[in-house]
Amino acid sequence: MADLAAEFAIGVGATSKGVDRLEKQGWAVRHPNPDDRRSSLLALTSEGERLTAQAERTYNEALAELLTPTLDAPALTALARTLATLRTTLEHHRTGTPAG
Repeated sequence: MADLAAEFAIGVGATSKGVDRLEKQGWAVRHPNPDDRRSSLLALTSEGERLTAQAERTYNEALAELLTPTLDAPALTALARTLATLRTTLEHHRTGTPAG
């Protein structure tokens, strides 16, 4: 849970509650971590993988619909590179990481 919390810059408690909801819907399952009994590993179920793929397609289509009329291919590439740099910088400075 700590790794997910860090990835999404949210608290561990919120992450755990979110995972509880995913499990309840049948979209994810926790497995014991063989390397650390105090933690668990999270995996998507086949339904969770299907929904994730569908959400990714929907997101990408909506983003393309918004950006392609305005930006040409080189501008889109530059935007992607800039956003990746921004994310790396924010992560390096731990900006947005919850304190508790």
